[in-house]
Amino acid sequence: MNHWPQRQRKLECDYEKSDRRFSVRQLSTANSSHPCKRSPLDHLAALVLHGQTRQRQIGQAQAPTKPQNCKRIVVLGAPRVGKTSILRRYLTDGFVEEYSPTSEDFLRKLFRIRGETYQIDVLDASRERDFPAKRRLSILTGDIFLLVFSLDDRSSFDEVCALRSEILAAKSKLTKSSAAEQCAQPQVPLVVCANKVDTLKSEGGISKSEVLQVLGDDCAYFETSAKESTNLEEVFETLATLGGLPAETGPSQHRKLSLSSYQAMRTGRVPGRGCQAPGRDEACGALYPLARRPSFSTDLRQVIGSHTARKPGKALEKCRIQ
Repeated sequence: MNHWPQRQRKLECDYEKSDRRFSVRQLSTANSSHPCKRSPLDHLAALVLHGQTRQRQIGQAQAPTKPQNCKRIVVLGAPRVGKTSILRRYLTDGFVEEYSPTSEDFLRKLFRIRGETYQIDVLDASRERDFPAKRRLSILTGDIFLLVFSLDDRSSFDEVCALRSEILAAKSKLTKSSAAEQCAQPQVPLVVCANKVDTLKSEGGISKSEVLQVLGDDCAYFETSAKESTNLEEVFETLATLGGLPAETGPSQHRKLSLSSYQAMRTGRVPGRGCQAPGRDEACGALYPLARRPSFSTDLRQVIGSHTARKPGKALEKCRIQ
C-alpha cells in the first residue's frame, strides 16, 4: 500500500507549524540582512500570533490580587473643574496646562508594596452626568470617592453637595441592616477637593467656612491646585487612609515603572537592558494600559450580589438604580 499521500500531508502540516513559529521569531528579531519573501498574509498571521502570545504573557504575569487589595476610586464633579489634572497628578505625577475633555474614563494602576500586590481602578464618572441610572451604578460599585469643584464656580460646589448626598443615600441602601439604623449616616471614604486655589485673585470665591458649614466639620476637605500641586499629597494620603490603602500608593511614595519592568519584578525575571529592578521591599507601581471598565451588567451583578449577601433569609429590599 502506498503511504506517500499521508506522509506528504504530515510533512505539509509540520512545515506550516514551523513556518508560523519562524514568522514570530523573525518578527521579534527584525533582521534586516535577511529580508522576508513571504506574502503580506503571512506577515499578518505572524503579527496576530505575536499579539496573542504577548496578551497571554501579560495575563499570566498579573497574578490574582487579594479582594481586599482591589479598590475602585470614583471621581465626580462638574466639567472643567480640574478632575483630569488631579488624576494625572495621582497616576503619573504630571500636569498639562491645556484643557481637553475627558476621553479615558477608566484607568488602572498596579502596585507592589511590602510584598503585597494592590490594584486601584480609577473611574471618572463625568460622562455619566446626564445619565442618573449609570451614575447611580457607578456610585454603588465605588469604594472611595473624590468630589471636585472649582473655587471660582459656585454652581460646581452646588453640584458636589448634591453628589455627596446622593452617594450617602445610595450607600445606605447597601449598609443598612435594621430599622434602628435608618437615621445613621454610612461611613463612606469620601474626600472633597476645592480646586484652582491658585486662580483666586480676590476674596470673591467660596470660603472654607462656607463649605464646612454645608458639608460639616467632619468632612475631609482640601483646597488644592493641580497646577502647583498645592495640598495634593494630603488629598492622596487621605484617600489612602480612608480607603484602607498603604500610604505608598501616593504619587511621591513609590517608584514608577513601565509595565514590562513591573511584570519582570513580579515574576522574578531579569528586566530588559537599561532597566534597573527595584529593591525587594521598595514600593513600586505601573499603569496597566489594557484595563477596560467592566460592563454595566457585571457591575449590576456585583451590586445585587453584595446586597443579597448582607440579608440572608430576609425579604430583600429592592436595590434601586434609578
